[in-house]
Amino acid sequence: MSIIEDGFSSDRLFNQGYSYTYDDVIFLPHYIDFPTDAVVLSTKLSRRVPLSIPCVSSPMDTVTESHMAVAMAALGGIGILHSNAAASDQAAMVRSVKARRVPLLSNPVFTSPQDRIQNDDVFDHGANPYVLVTESGAPCSKLLGYVASRDWAKLSDKEVKVYDYMVSCNDLVVPWSSDLGKIAEFMAEKGSEVAATVRDGEVVDVVGKEDVERIKGYPKLGAGSVGPDGSWMVGAAIGTRESDKERLEELVKAGIDVVVLDSSQGNSIYQIEMIKYIKKMYSNLDVVGGNVVTVSQAQNLIQAGVDGLRVGMGSGSICTTQEVCAVGRGQATAVYKVACIASLCGVPVIADGGISNSGHVVKALTLGASTVMMGSFLAGSTEAPGAYEYQNGRRIKKYRGMGSLEAMTKGSDQRYLGDTAKLKIAQGVVGAVADKGSVMKFVPYTMQAVKQGFQDLGASSLQSAHDLLRSGVLRLEVRTGAAQVEGGIHGLVSYEKKSF
Repeated sequence: MSIIEDGFSSDRLFNQGYSYTYDDVIFLPHYIDFPTDAVVLSTKLSRRVPLSIPCVSSPMDTVTESHMAVAMAALGGIGILHSNAAASDQAAMVRSVKARRVPLLSNPVFTSPQDRIQNDDVFDHGANPYVLVTESGAPCSKLLGYVASRDWAKLSDKEVKVYDYMVSCNDLVVPWSSDLGKIAEFMAEKGSEVAATVRDGEVVDVVGKEDVERIKGYPKLGAGSVGPDGSWMVGAAIGTRESDKERLEELVKAGIDVVVLDSSQGNSIYQIEMIKYIKKMYSNLDVVGGNVVTVSQAQNLIQAGVDGLRVGMGSGSICTTQEVCAVGRGQATAVYKVACIASLCGVPVIADGGISNSGHVVKALTLGASTVMMGSFLAGSTEAPGAYEYQNGRRIKKYRGMGSLEAMTKGSDQRYLGDTAKLKIAQGVVGAVADKGSVMKFVPYTMQAVKQGFQDLGASSLQSAHDLLRSGVLRLEVRTGAAQVEGGIHGLVSYEKKSF
């Protein structure tokens, strides 16, 4: 009697000449012998950068600046700061992340007792509830108290000096390294509604009572991604030009934990030379190379000395590289192929692009990735850069590809090796995404969904999933168009989708 087999092994499925996306493939369930809470998602971004969760925010100027990087580190992941800014500004973002231990970014505003607040511009029209009062009106001056926007709004005479109505408080200060619990205890003990975190004599953040209550309402945080220096871990992107060597020097001085070489096609002499330069000059700094989608691309960068590989070409929702340049690869195939060679060399793989839901995260990680890098999945969140706008009654934020003409005017064209070209060709678009709320809320729920996916696969960790796949125990099938429709919500006149 012939043996009846379900599905295909990964080796057989991905060697048929087809370029598969995450939606094209489906895993067949395996055997469960452990609870969901037993699934461990700890992993590595690169050889020497451990993470508690496999989540990385993309170095895009509408996704990752200081606020996002702080939140990702607090969650146990990491943020990679974009390079579409002056080197000094990018280094300032690094220092901003390193100076915080609570997942918020208040951008405190300062005034002196002798000043007058004549309009609400200083309160950012309600977005900034407090203004700190120092002796000189500078961040490094002695802190005397604060002005609440609601108190200022009640004033009948806006010409009076700040001294006449400020809330005086000689003891608002807590060390920058204080966690949320310590700050809450301090505020309760002092009976204060405000605390200021200070590092090296300079005010870093203003924490209000409402901030503490809001963050407490999110799922409970773990230890977060803390580096050897006791501060949040953060990465930064750079290019491969000579000027990027000076940029890197500033970033290293600011304290980055990992550098990501940002290129749409990483298999180039420019990137290989930059990898060798960084490994020679900063031997203790992990370097992530990419982007790559083939085995040969990956081999070249591994031989050059990378500590991690970023995989993906044209799979992002705002990327048009495959359409414009006719190069790239389906993301499921790309991740699997690159991970096969990278695993032999102990180089972690970052699946970059194509992540729209928790199922895609499960697929990327099981196919061999150690982490997933997300752009559109995090764009539109509270922590993403940019202001909210309204479009057809929906609250949105701008989200643009780094290959869009709009982003290229800020300097991202070198990512596509087009900074010296007379004619600029777009490989991305500018769009908008709906308000998602805070990553502090939806990322933990996403990770819980990923754990449930791993449980169904019979994998209690990322390494377990990789072993089950490579041994042929985990089986896959390709989904037809009809199967993809059937696997989603269908047959309803209307519905409301709530993931958590």
